[in-house]
Amino acid sequence: MTHIDTANQTVAQAGTVAAAGAPPGANAGIRVDLQLIASLVAPESRVLDVGCEDGTLLSYLWQTKRVDGRGIELSMDGVQAAVAQGLSVIQGDADTDLKDYPAGAFDYAILSQTLQATRNPRGVLEDLLRIGHRAIVSFPNFGYWRNRLHLVTQGRMPVSRCLPSQWWATPNIHLCTIRDFRDLCRELGVTVEAAYALDSQGRKSRLSADGSLANLMAEQALFLLRRK
Repeated sequence: MTHIDTANQTVAQAGTVAAAGAPPGANAGIRVDLQLIASLVAPESRVLDVGCEDGTLLSYLWQTKRVDGRGIELSMDGVQAAVAQGLSVIQGDADTDLKDYPAGAFDYAILSQTLQATRNPRGVLEDLLRIGHRAIVSFPNFGYWRNRLHLVTQGRMPVSRCLPSQWWATPNIHLCTIRDFRDLCRELGVTVEAAYALDSQGRKSRLSADGSLANLMAEQALFLLRRK
């Protein structure tokens, strides 16, 4: 059995636990991709959510998994919204502040739709895997066929549901493809335990994120990683 097969079996079991223990309305208002991330997290684990925004995922993980959750968020508005929910969230920058966390402090370090906005994505990924026993990373796939077509036919940077900002207003400074990200994982000696190709709404595709077709057809990707 491969790493990915084993991880997917674990995900299915964890999802069953979450569904059984979730309070009424726990799924309300949370993005589909965040629900998928939550399904990868074991109950009562230690979690650091980097770029946690208003704490939606952390709150959901507490409701469904009773995790010991912490968050770091660049926006003060996001920090205030998270703290108002009783969550443990501080203001910080993934590029500069992750180095202050000790190695192995968390079971999972999560970076959702934020990697492309960091100045040093390689360094951030290394820090995630130093801080957490596992890292969960999601990002928009710039290799998606509509993005390629837009560049070819329009000669302009694409604007879409996953890339909603004009080039001059976007926080994204290091866009990558699924193939690019897998190459980086190999270079860093990282094991991919599970990988998912996602559509624009964060729903799992039938495509394997291992194949080249996902690099063309998936609008987003989600990876569960660990050090070898």
